Amino acid sequence: MVAEKFNVDLNKPLAFQVGHLGEGYQEWVHQPIVSKEGPRLFENDIMEFLTRTKWWVIPLVWLPVVSWSLVMAIRMGISLTQAALLVMVGMLIWTLLEYSLHRFIFHMNTKNYWSNTMHYLLHGCHHKHPMDSLRLVFPPAAAAIICIPFWGLIRLLSTPIATPAIFAGGLLGYVIYDCTHYYLHHGSPSNQPARYLKRYHVSHHFRIQNKGFGITSSLWDFVFGTLPPALKIQKSS
Repeated sequence: MVAEKFNVDLNKPLAFQVGHLGEGYQEWVHQPIVSKEGPRLFENDIMEFLTRTKWWVIPLVWLPVVSWSLVMAIRMGISLTQAALLVMVGMLIWTLLEYSLHRFIFHMNTKNYWSNTMHYLLHGCHHKHPMDSLRLVFPPAAAAIICIPFWGLIRLLSTPIATPAIFAGGLLGYVIYDCTHYYLHHGSPSNQPARYLKRYHVSHHFRIQNKGFGITSSLWDFVFGTLPPALKIQKSS
């Protein structure tokens, strides 16, 4: 099927349509539709339900896991001071993971049917419908998949006694990230740094979509040279 001749019907479930766009998918998905009403992705009601998550589910599900990990670390002999420092290390690691996932996975270029479909379900639907409030945060099942290799990586690079505290920091960083992401889309911050972050993220969605991959911080965009040009000027002045 020729991509230019395929038209997506927004009144039908989108998940298995967008793949047919082929090489035209990237252009289509980065032309946002600004509406608070999100599209239907699947015909099946259960699959459709699993794609929708309210923002408060994230802290409700994951903050107990953060607490449990900290308690585990302290019971293993970590002092409160050491635990606090390791949590900060974990949060810093998360900011790099946040940047890396967003830049290299969520914004990968896709062309064929299945890669377009997977990209759309992973992140493309968010760029196409950026104000869809029920698809702004990761469903817990998807986040759990990332947690498993994240725990393994920390365990490989640190000591067994430090692993739970660093993991707690990384997971806390994720909770802050997802809640911040929701707020940047639907909140109206009047104070810094939230006001700057909202302008920064709006620029990523509506101005330069291949720059500004940080959500909770522009640190790694600065380090790796992916700051939006106008923000480079403003930050240096």
